[in-house]
Amino acid sequence: MESDIADELDRKLIHSLQLDGRAPFSRIADVLGVSDQTIARRYRRLRSRDLLRVVGVPPANYFAAGRWLLRLRCVPGAAQGVAAALARRPDTSWVQLVSGGTEILCITRARSQDESEQLLLDKLPRSSRVVAVGAYSVLHAFYGAPNRLRGLDALTADESRQLRADRPPDGPGPSGEVDPLDLHAALDQGDQRLLDVLARDGRAGHAELAAATGWSPSTVGRRLDQLRASGVLHYYAEFDLPYVGLHTAARLWINVPPAELAATGAALAEHPEVVFAAATTGPTNLAAQVVCRDSGALYRYLTGRVAALKAIGHVETSPIIQNVKRVGSLLGQP
Repeated sequence: MESDIADELDRKLIHSLQLDGRAPFSRIADVLGVSDQTIARRYRRLRSRDLLRVVGVPPANYFAAGRWLLRLRCVPGAAQGVAAALARRPDTSWVQLVSGGTEILCITRARSQDESEQLLLDKLPRSSRVVAVGAYSVLHAFYGAPNRLRGLDALTADESRQLRADRPPDGPGPSGEVDPLDLHAALDQGDQRLLDVLARDGRAGHAELAAATGWSPSTVGRRLDQLRASGVLHYYAEFDLPYVGLHTAARLWINVPPAELAATGAALAEHPEVVFAAATTGPTNLAAQVVCRDSGALYRYLTGRVAALKAIGHVETSPIIQNVKRVGSLLGQP
């Protein structure tokens, strides 16, 4: 019977793929002191159980018309169906059920102003099951140290250094250094088909990517390196939080004085509990997603690290009860 709790090797594999999502299994195996076949078998098992997946996505500001954080409140019993419909859309990520299952959170992304307006005005669910919709523009995303562990600390410092040593160079980080208009001017239809495949499987082989783009495998390899080095492409390891012992997640809605927003957001993003932090429009001006080992750890986080940020005047905490969709595309999406 397969365990519901990650053993040391699974944790090390997940940690390794956080550091480099496309690291060859041979390199991971060499660092961890096991065989290539063992690492490949472990990854396939975790992948088949939807406990681990690598996805490749553009940076946060790739979507020139911006991103929106949506809060949809539904009648009891309706949220699951509405969330599933939102998750199937290619322009959504982080679709989550919160607050006892009657509220949905998600992030939407638009590549043009027209797409953004159509999404907000025409394409949001119009149903008696949805009783309230809040749409808040994501003005700025804050990011802490690259490849933060967020509660997963399986590799030793020496193992981390070895994995990082051979990692291809990354371009500008995902926090907004790349001009979205420059990105769109630099990408063609082949690039978009490449990104579509990587959003489902960031470890897709060159042959699969070549079939999707019409390029040769060698051209695919060169283009992957170029996109990564220019900051257009970032790889993320999506993993099941309870599998590694992180059983409590929540969204925080925070108010701070405008003069303190940048400093507070940057400080919040450095916390190892924080997965995502952003300045937004709306009734609060700072939103964050946090993960903790249990409700007691969440309480200690709120009364410790969060309370130490003196500029924070108000915090609303919304427990996340299910991730319907993470950052990558749903499996089975076209």
